[in-house]
Amino acid sequence: MSQAKYPETKILSRNFDVPEAWTLKVARERGAYANLEKALKEMKPAQLIDEVKKSRLRGRGGAGFPTGVKWSFVPQDVDKPKYICCNADESEPGTFKDRYLMELDPHLVIEGCLLAAYAVSAERIWIYVRGEYPQSIDRLNQAIAEATAANLLGDKILGTDFSCDCIVHAGAGAYICGEETGLLESLEGKRGHPRIKPPFPAVEGAFGCPTVINNVETLAHVPWIVEHGGQAFADQGIGPDPENPKSMGSAGTKLMGVSGQVKNPGVWEFEFGITVRELLYDYAGGPLDGRKFKAVIPGGISMPVLLDDELDVKMGFDDLVKVGSGLGTACAIVMDDSVDMVEACENIAHFFADESCGQCTPCREGCHWLEKIYRRINAGEGTEADLDLLEHLFPQIEGRTICALADAAVWPLRSILEKFRHEFEAKLVKTPVGAS
Repeated sequence: MSQAKYPETKILSRNFDVPEAWTLKVARERGAYANLEKALKEMKPAQLIDEVKKSRLRGRGGAGFPTGVKWSFVPQDVDKPKYICCNADESEPGTFKDRYLMELDPHLVIEGCLLAAYAVSAERIWIYVRGEYPQSIDRLNQAIAEATAANLLGDKILGTDFSCDCIVHAGAGAYICGEETGLLESLEGKRGHPRIKPPFPAVEGAFGCPTVINNVETLAHVPWIVEHGGQAFADQGIGPDPENPKSMGSAGTKLMGVSGQVKNPGVWEFEFGITVRELLYDYAGGPLDGRKFKAVIPGGISMPVLLDDELDVKMGFDDLVKVGSGLGTACAIVMDDSVDMVEACENIAHFFADESCGQCTPCREGCHWLEKIYRRINAGEGTEADLDLLEHLFPQIEGRTICALADAAVWPLRSILEKFRHEFEAKLVKTPVGAS
């Protein structure tokens, strides 16, 4: 257990405890839209993109792609409208950070969207919100109405030549719609089947037009970058790994959440660098009384698990990869020593089998086979051959589909089998010696 708390840093969360910060009156008293005005009146779009590149801001939805680079992919010489799509389909189990932003500080989200729209010359913003978040939808719609009435959205924003509107779109209630092209298909009124890429959305996105898709948390960082500069953001967090020439490091702050079997689940904001152990003990309160941590998934349900002796790793893009896991959404799911890991795997496998859109055979068939096998083992009907079959199935599923849902199913399931194989073996049917 850590002796001293890793300090919180209030950039995204500065208004979380401010009464009625979701209203325009309070938000503007707290500086909302001042950085939008600064950008519109003092910066050219290319300058804004350069500052975001300089910040080393990476996508906060799980993929970690460089935000400024994504913006720069949008072609400026095409005779088509351009769009921003804010991915607020927070359907990753164990993840609820974006909900905090949308419900407690919606104007920050809208300001970030508008800055992205200005940077790429977009005329419309869609905020695609998880359908199970009715309060988020209500708060955003209220904020949009207030911002429009105050000339912060709509025609000639703040007396400039920049015009942009914003529409909230309630999601379809499917995990797959969190994948950016599945989201676009759903936005267009179709089934949320991910698209083959290329073309990428920045070139051919919503309704065939160039579209930038960023996570809520990613966009919410941009006003601070405009105010303080990209370098000030890059100076926070973890720098690039000197041993990896491709490393971008983990710059800035991150909303990090904890759910599961801890005393104090919640969401906090830190500069990258806090360890998993510090997060779980100093802020989430440690394990429940009389229990010990057994396994931790550091970022939503889709990442490989960590054991107790692996918890001193930093919460960062590169750091977690080095220990065989990943940052994901940086919202940890904690399982203590009361958890049956075989049963946990059955639940995880069921989720992915249920949420597979069915478009790709390795995912459609593979996820259902994984669920069947884990269910059989958990019921005490499995054999050693089933464990061998799982090992055979994993590489037949991973990396063979249009989107990463199949990969996301394999990673936690395979890591749990590797690290807790003894629990699986204890549930297998014991074949008597000499039996056929």
